[in-house]
Amino acid sequence: MADQLATDIIEKIKAHAEPGGEEITTSTELTSLGIHSLELTEIIFDLEEQYGIEIEMNTVDAWSNLKNVGDMVEAVRALIARKA
Repeated sequence: MADQLATDIIEKIKAHAEPGGEEITTSTELTSLGIHSLELTEIIFDLEEQYGIEIEMNTVDAWSNLKNVGDMVEAVRALIARKA
């Protein structure tokens, strides 16, 4: 079962994902949800604002580092921990 951070991030991703009805989990590939660079950028901005963090990566780096939902959750978790 996902923790609260994962649940929050999944909800943000759902808002940008193409409707398809599949359940989104931490192992769901971002590309399978129709998440492309613009949507990914919007999701990252939302997460930065919500958690008071700064995700320093351009879109190319983001795509090479964030393959699935779990990658995004762990990246945000690490930044929150570093901030604390």
